[in-house]
Amino acid sequence: MKALVYDSVGGPVALRDLDEPECPPGGAVIEVRATGVCRSDWHAWRGHDPVALPHVPGHEFAGVVLASDADGFAAGDRVTAPFVNGCGACDYCRSGNAQVCPRQTQPGFTHHGSFAERVVVRAAATNLVHLPDELDFVAAAALGCRFATAFRALRGPLGTVAVFGCGGVGLSVVMIAVALGARVVAVDPSPAALAAAVELGAVAERPVDVDVAVDAYGSAATAMAAVCSLRRGGRHVQIGLMLGDDARAPLPWDLVVSRELEIVGSHGMAAVDYPPMLAMVADGRLDPGRLVGSVIPLAEAGNALMAMDEPAARGGGMVVAINGYHDKRVGTDDAV
Repeated sequence: MKALVYDSVGGPVALRDLDEPECPPGGAVIEVRATGVCRSDWHAWRGHDPVALPHVPGHEFAGVVLASDADGFAAGDRVTAPFVNGCGACDYCRSGNAQVCPRQTQPGFTHHGSFAERVVVRAAATNLVHLPDELDFVAAAALGCRFATAFRALRGPLGTVAVFGCGGVGLSVVMIAVALGARVVAVDPSPAALAAAVELGAVAERPVDVDVAVDAYGSAATAMAAVCSLRRGGRHVQIGLMLGDDARAPLPWDLVVSRELEIVGSHGMAAVDYPPMLAMVADGRLDPGRLVGSVIPLAEAGNALMAMDEPAARGGGMVVAINGYHDKRVGTDDAV
């Protein structure tokens, strides 16, 4: 099969021929039809999230089951999967919390990912999700990381939601929060990002006394600003990865205590929790396809990933079409 591979941290990402993957016990092999280009892939390529080399990136995907050793899934099924794949056997998975499974696997991180014609999903009965007919592969490829993470981050009462960072996951938060009836305040230094958030229903103003603050970027500055924007009894949700020195960033703990603030993380969403999100997609309340800025063939995905070195390119909004999946935005039946 064809796949995009890099051999060194920050090195060239090139299209190569690799051996076909084998279906593991309890797993499945998915013929990839579309895969997202996510900032998390860029983090791994840059060495912020170490992976074994040589490596095939890609963790947001949708496609068709090619081979399955899992109950409930057969060849030909249209599917997607969360970026976190639970083991299916531990207490966390059995309680519906596969997104924090201590034995989790992640295509594109723990093993070869979806920048390829085929990708392996382990413990497929726990991790695969059937796609509704209303959702095409390109839009579905935007679900597995940024959109599902954003959806789960917004559980509970919302009121006014402040979103710090309006890249791929931030815009997902905006769309979902608006659909759930929240008033949404968007914060981003980029005029283009703010304009995109406003188009989705947010307002661009200074966030003060908000009910929920979401750091969708991931830095000491954005986390601090988000927590400080909360009303008394408010909730801060950290989605953006905190890396390097920011991994130990301080927070205003005096305010956390005196105002009884809640601080939570959001690390994806288990497959078992997908139905409410997919129902909102199927009935038109959510449209992840609106967050897809462009669709490119697999051969161009390496350049798109490396271009995320430029701040303006961060945040995603791009999907790769694979295996001849035709889409009018690709303009060819041979997307590879």
